Amino acid sequence: QVQLVESGGGLVQAGGSLRHSCAASGTGSTFSSADIAWYRQAPGKQRELVAGIISGHTNYADSVKGRFTISRDNAEKTVTLQMNSLNPEDTAVYYCKLTRWGWNVFWGQGTQVTVSS
Repeated sequence: QVQLVESGGGLVQAGGSLRHSCAASGTGSTFSSADIAWYRQAPGKQRELVAGIISGHTNYADSVKGRFTISRDNAEKTVTLQMNSLNPEDTAVYYCKLTRWGWNVFWGQGTQVTVSS
């Protein structure tokens, strides 16, 4: 059974940095070919894509370009989101997502990131 377990997040002042990790289990060798992404959902808003590695291409939302970096370690089966220059608008619950074969989707449990002004 595939599981995604997130760690990191928390409370930080504006301008600070946080590192978010997502560890996958139960994927076997399929992790290396899976699409991975980070989403976030702020109160009262829809869940939005923050960053992803989709079919080998890295994509970022315009709002985080130049500040956030997504990376993956296929050997460790982890996905990391490095978040720098955080601002209050980045406050949200962050979720990692793994997609195999274009249709087999799994989500992490979500972790809160709060940026104080």
